[in-house]
Order: sequence, then C-alpha cells, then structure tokens
Amino acid sequence: MSAPDKLTIDIYSDVMCPWCAIGYGQLTKALDQLDGEIDAEIRWRPFELNPDMPEEGEEQEAHLQRKYRRTAEEGAAVRGQMKQIAESAGVSLAYEGEGDAPPAMMWNTREAHKLLGFALEQAGPQVQTELKLALFKAHFNERRRIGERDVLLDIAASVGLHREAAKAALNDADLEARVVAEERQAWDLNISGVPAMIVNGKFMIPGAQPPETYVNALRRVAEKSRTQ
Repeated sequence: MSAPDKLTIDIYSDVMCPWCAIGYGQLTKALDQLDGEIDAEIRWRPFELNPDMPEEGEEQEAHLQRKYRRTAEEGAAVRGQMKQIAESAGVSLAYEGEGDAPPAMMWNTREAHKLLGFALEQAGPQVQTELKLALFKAHFNERRRIGERDVLLDIAASVGLHREAAKAALNDADLEARVVAEERQAWDLNISGVPAMIVNGKFMIPGAQPPETYVNALRRVAEKSRTQ
C-alpha cells in the first residue's frame, strides 16, 4: 500500500467567524474520509474581519445589522440556517456555560492572531490548531472576552503554551509585523472573505464547503502534485 499524499492547508480565518468554525468541522469530516489517502498539515493564517473594532467590542447582532444592513428578522433567518449547517458539521455555536447567557459580542482579534502566530512558530501546527479550537470555544460556547490579554493568556496556557512566553509574544512588534504581512498577503491572493483554504501554497478552496467538496478538491490537488 502506497504512503498517503502529504498536503499543507493554510486556512485564512478569524476567531470571530462562525463559518470558519463550520468550515473546519466540514474539513475534518473530509480528512476522516481521506484517512490513509491524504495526510494534511493544517496551519492557521490571520484575517481580521473587523480590524477597527474598538477595545470595548460591540454587541454581535447590532454589529451584524449595521455592517450588512439587515433587519432583525433577516438576522434570525441567517442564524437558523447557520445552526443547521453547523450541526451537520458537528460544530456547536451555542452558549454552553452555566446560568443565563451573556450577550454575544464581537471583539478586536489582532492579539488573538498574534498568539496563533506565536503558537505556530514555537509549538507547531498541531498545538496551533488546539489553540484555534480553544479560541473558537471561548468565543462561541463560553462567550469570554477574547479581546482581553489576560483571557488570551489563560487560553494559551490551557493548551500547554508557556504563559510568560506568550505574554512576551504579545508585546513583540516583529510578531505583529508578521501578522500584518500575512493579512496583506491574503488580500494579494484576492481573499476578501473567510474561511479560505490554500492547499500546497497555490490551490484555493473558498468558503465553508460540504465535506464532499473538500474530498474532491484535495484529491485533485494530490493528483496534480504527484504529476508535477
């Protein structure tokens, strides 16, 4: 039996993006189907949906109504559709804490992206993915204030990153410059929405796709990579 094809998948994504969590869930289902056929290394790349978001954040529904000029009724319809797709992807976007749910908020994610960059550089793609999933959980399921540095450092420590090293990384101007450069690269690749997955550095799969779409696309990339 031949060895599996090795692919890299760079996922441009924001922590605030529910479709990014859904897209990863669908991708995971696809990779389960491709077990033994394709071995994928996943790396997360920064994309800020709201780079100008103030420190105090903004209530989620008010933000979405303002940004997309949609009514409350239209927002409810979108959330219902999203909930169904998320459930099919094995992803929960619901509050899972104790007591009444705090308001769903949008936060500035620049420091979260810096932390993800630090995780990739210092601990590798597997730990970076663990951190990304922990950030998704903190935002969607726990509704924590992930724009706050202490919250981010607690999440970093929860996946085994050294807290003081993570704190130093958040103060590192060079790391921030690398994050900004990667975001600029996304625009150079004509990425204007997320998730966007770049396979082997050149093949793009835009949006949160059904698992079978990822299966077919990854097989095509693997075949092209073998013949080049």
